[in-house]
Amino acid sequence: MKVPYATLVPAVALYYSCASFAAESDWEAVNAEVLTHFQAMVRLDTADPPGREVDLTQYMVSILAAEGVDYSIFALEENRPNLVARIKGNGSKKPLLLMAHQDTVNVDASKWTFPPHSAARDQGWIYGRGTVDDKDNLVAALMTMVLLKRQNVELDRDVIFLAESGEEGSTQIGIEYMVNNHFAEIEAEYCLAEGASVVRQNGEVLYSSIQTVEKLPRAISLTSNAIAGHGSVPLHNNAIVALSRAVATIAEWQPPIRLSDTTTSYFSKLAGISAPEAAARYRAVLSPNTAAGMEAINYLKQSEPRNAAVLFSTISPTIIDAGYRVNVIPSAANATLDVRLLPDEDAPAFLELVREAIGDPSVNVEWAARNQRPGASSSLDTDAYKTIEQVYGERYGAPVLPVMSTGATDMAYLRAQGVQCYGIGPGIDAEDGPLGFGAHSDQERIIESELYRFVQTHFEIVERLAVAQ
Repeated sequence: MKVPYATLVPAVALYYSCASFAAESDWEAVNAEVLTHFQAMVRLDTADPPGREVDLTQYMVSILAAEGVDYSIFALEENRPNLVARIKGNGSKKPLLLMAHQDTVNVDASKWTFPPHSAARDQGWIYGRGTVDDKDNLVAALMTMVLLKRQNVELDRDVIFLAESGEEGSTQIGIEYMVNNHFAEIEAEYCLAEGASVVRQNGEVLYSSIQTVEKLPRAISLTSNAIAGHGSVPLHNNAIVALSRAVATIAEWQPPIRLSDTTTSYFSKLAGISAPEAAARYRAVLSPNTAAGMEAINYLKQSEPRNAAVLFSTISPTIIDAGYRVNVIPSAANATLDVRLLPDEDAPAFLELVREAIGDPSVNVEWAARNQRPGASSSLDTDAYKTIEQVYGERYGAPVLPVMSTGATDMAYLRAQGVQCYGIGPGIDAEDGPLGFGAHSDQERIIESELYRFVQTHFEIVERLAVAQ
């Protein structure tokens, strides 16, 4: 369904910069505009569930319309639209797609120090749901379109902006709907989206990352069936006991380890910027079948689980369902496992490996229902990757590392269509996540100065890739 323009323009007062963007000295004015739009975005509740992105879509439509940027709206559900804006180039190169999602995960407002939709500024941070997932990328892509239009320069390629709905759990109304029904509107050679960040520690930049591949979410169901009985008479054949053994076994199991171009480059470059002891571990990881390699991997599993998780398909027990009263031994028990497969994993073969590792025929092991994403990776040998690497290196003065994301992004659907996609992001303190200030947390926040630097970096990448040479 394509929604008419008249239904989308709201009666809101907007801030627009009067000065045309032309040089570095204009960034102070642009930053003020970024702040206005970013706070407006965060203040609009787009939690999924329940899912209502239309108000945010309307806000962006007003900005784009005022700048003269062409756009269209595509919606499977009226209140959950996808916005596609396009600035035409001369066609000498294939289009560049800028993608970000409008929705966020939901919140428990009682746990927030600053209200989750306040966009409160405090001591250099901006607080609110979506500040780092994904309204930072959303405002960066929006401002890039605005600034390109104001420059009025010739482009070698079309630049397309997709502000999608439903990324946080309803992809059927967002990226899947666009790929399956309106792919011609977003088809591109390259795509920039979420999935990476600039890693800071103690306020200093350690490295920038570019997401080139991601793991594939699946779920496994473990079910144990046995005899029910009275709790006062212990039974040898107890469904909860069998299930518990299976869960404990699979949690300790080491799946096969495989390196890719991305993970090999990541650990090699990480070794080059690390202290000697850590560097030795990262280099050892590159030889996983050696004693030193396994020792290093076991260390990472204990102390750096995020780094360990990119080396193999992972399993995390997340849900156990068993019993209904204290004095009844239940006849069945079930556990659900969160599985993140390597992109090239053979899913049926992996499930069989899980069965063998558990080694208990009384426990049924099957795939559980879960949205399945296609698996593909992006090349490190493209103009886009090299440009992103160069701009981040210049802007942040630190090494740039390709990374595999353990989480899922909607780039998976585009990579499956042959689009070379790269995840980028702003500077984020490594300390924030463990302290409860990261994405999906109850105190989600972004460093205000890093938001501005990211918008500038985003624009410069697009400018280098799209402006006619």
